[in-house]
Amino acid sequence: QVQLVESGGGLVQAGGSLRLSCAASGRTFSSYAMGWFRQAPGKEREFVAAISWSGGSTYYADSEKGRFTISRDNAKNTVYLQMNSLKPEDTAVYYCAAGQGSSIVTILVDPDEYDYWGQGTQVTVSS
Repeated sequence: QVQLVESGGGLVQAGGSLRLSCAASGRTFSSYAMGWFRQAPGKEREFVAAISWSGGSTYYADSEKGRFTISRDNAKNTVYLQMNSLKPEDTAVYYCAAGQGSSIVTILVDPDEYDYWGQGTQVTVSS
C-alpha cells in the first residue's frame, strides 16, 4: 500500500515557477514508477510527466517538454515536478500517482497503469 500526498500548489503569474512535491508512505516507494497528471475544470485528466523507479528514465507530454522537470529522491520517498514558464493553460489540479513498473526503466503514461493516487494540489496561473 502506498499513500501519496501532494503539496506546493498555489497561485502564480504567467511566466512564473512552482515546484510540486509528492510525499509517499510505504517501504517500497523506490520500486514504483511515478507520474504526474492534471485535470482542468471540464476536461479529462491528462498525462504530464513520468519517471522510472531509479529516476534514470523520464518522459513528458509534448506541451511540457522544456518547461517541466520530474525528479525523485528515493531516500526521501518524494517525487517532484518543477514547473517553469507557467502559462494560464497550465491551471489545473495536479495529481501524483504510483504504479508497478516491470523494470527499472519502465515509464507509465496511461493513467490506468497506476495503482495509487494522491488527493491533488491546485495550481492556478494568472495572465
